[in-house]
Amino acid sequence: MYYDVLEARYIEGYKLELIFENGQQGIVDLKDHSQKGGVFSRFSDIGYFKQFYVNKEIGALCWPDGLDIAPETLYHEATGEPLPAWMKPEKAVA
Repeated sequence: MYYDVLEARYIEGYKLELIFENGQQGIVDLKDHSQKGGVFSRFSDIGYFKQFYVNKEIGALCWPDGLDIAPETLYHEATGEPLPAWMKPEKAVA
């Protein structure tokens, strides 16, 4: 099970405090996402990263150009709860 993101607050660097619809909250550090390449390479610009917002319709963390991170992934990273069975964990970037 996963829960939508209700609120996101910038802390520092690439750290955000997230609050989910079930009341759980936690901190995610997304600094390693820029090393994944592709669309996430945009995170190398901290100014871009700080343009995040919560899309209330889909419960995800989003950026102005359509980039988003699914609530399932964020909930896992913020709370340590396992990913849903239908999601495969990402491989670590070497």
